[in-house]
Amino acid sequence: MTKKQYKYAPRNLKELLVEMKDTSELMIDLAYSAMIYDDEDIAEEVMHLEETMDMLDYHVKMGAMLSTRRIDEGEQLLGVLEVASASEYIANAAMEISKCVLMDISIPDRLKVALRNADETIVKVRLNDESEMVGQTLGDLGLDVETGMWIIAIRRNSDWIYAPDSETRLRQGDVLIARGHDEGVPIFFEKATQKIYTPRKVIDCNEAAGLEQAIEIIVEMKNMCELSVGLAYSALLFNNKDIAQEVQSMEQTLDEMKYEVQDLVLEAAHSMDAPADLKGILILASASERISNAASDIADPVIREIGLHPIIAMAVRESDEIIIKIDVASCSPILGKTLKELRLETETGIHVLAIKRDNRWIYSVSGKITIRENDILIARGSRVGEEALIEMCTCPVDLK
Repeated sequence: MTKKQYKYAPRNLKELLVEMKDTSELMIDLAYSAMIYDDEDIAEEVMHLEETMDMLDYHVKMGAMLSTRRIDEGEQLLGVLEVASASEYIANAAMEISKCVLMDISIPDRLKVALRNADETIVKVRLNDESEMVGQTLGDLGLDVETGMWIIAIRRNSDWIYAPDSETRLRQGDVLIARGHDEGVPIFFEKATQKIYTPRKVIDCNEAAGLEQAIEIIVEMKNMCELSVGLAYSALLFNNKDIAQEVQSMEQTLDEMKYEVQDLVLEAAHSMDAPADLKGILILASASERISNAASDIADPVIREIGLHPIIAMAVRESDEIIIKIDVASCSPILGKTLKELRLETETGIHVLAIKRDNRWIYSVSGKITIRENDILIARGSRVGEEALIEMCTCPVDLK
């Protein structure tokens, strides 16, 4: 295939980084959506977005080279180039997932259902004439705060709207693709359809025990690689070496998990009539490992103590999904409550990535964790959600 030629035109490096980060993360969400729902249209769009990523990568490299006049400037811009390249690697992983759909590579139904129940899940729903969402803009609805779900794509008749913004107005018959946490799915589904959400049931089948284990590992790999990307950007934004080292540790763990999946799949293949049906599992394992490698590259400038260019932190803060760091005040109303009780994902649209407590970091953040005084939360979400989280973590205002 002939490589497309690009003509350089000066563009703001920060804006290019923001677009690369947002586009690569959108591609991953769309790729999983295409796979879970066997949607070739979405898979094709992922392939088109890769062309956009190539163009952005070209402009970042050209802009960086033209901006460098001294050695110290060049060292700072190395970090910019690493972040841009990592975004490109994430986009490539999304392409590999999408090819499963376009090349009709089999993915076990049990795995598709399991991925819907991952830490961050994908849901697809059509707006009917009874929906309270019809006629409203996404900004008016505030779905990220109300339900913990983000609309990443809308299918309207035969057209697709990707990465819709707050001004996008919903219409009857729109098919919405949303990403978020499983607690928000029933709330989102009821708003969209005025019907009660019924989870898809898993049909029991006589699959090899090794294959069942491989499916469980794939879901865990998806959760871990997405967490590693969030932590990597956190490490950049706050120039935090501890978090960066955790990202590298996750990369090693995901490498080991990939090899374990390969062993389990090869073992299961002996008892299958069509072992080629297992190819999709191997592709997903490889894609998750590639995403974790990209996360490690993002965190690498912090590990090597390269002077980070200010536009990197600015780009992370100005992307669609921002990274948040906040101290829990001694008089905060959330003290003593568990994350499950707080329901931050559905109440604020915020997902806690890590907690610093007594000079140590907690990365396996579960609903059982109780918030304590002086905890430092690292989270990701929208700006509206950030305001809600700040209000929850600070002291109540006495109006008397």
